[in-house]
Amino acid sequence: MTAKYTGGCLCGAVRFATDAEPVFTGNCHCKDCQRSTGGPFTPAMFFPEAAVTVTGTTNSFRSLADSGKYIERCFCPTCGSQLFGRLEMLPGMLGLKAGTLDDASLYKPAVDIYVASAPHWDFMNPGLPKFDKAPAQ
Repeated sequence: MTAKYTGGCLCGAVRFATDAEPVFTGNCHCKDCQRSTGGPFTPAMFFPEAAVTVTGTTNSFRSLADSGKYIERCFCPTCGSQLFGRLEMLPGMLGLKAGTLDDASLYKPAVDIYVASAPHWDFMNPGLPKFDKAPAQ
């Protein structure tokens, strides 16, 4: 049986798969996401980490977020593709980057967060709820 959500890096050295449904989906427009992606936001899908199978080796970079908690961004050491992240504020969850999905049409964002940091040229879906920072936990 094939997993519902599959994806991987540009060179194919790292792959992931899960049949779980995402617990949270959203576009993060914070400055860290802009700098780490080179784009206006990160489209992310969060799953229970135990439900995601990762094959291949990744490297990671850990930084302090606006929340005061750490974010670990994991990437392929061969091609540099960012694949997923772990947020200290969401223990046990793995945030997959929607652009790395084999079928990116499966991504359905539910919210835009950190919109106060978005560049003026970042066009956002007007139908999604917007938060200047992260929604209250």
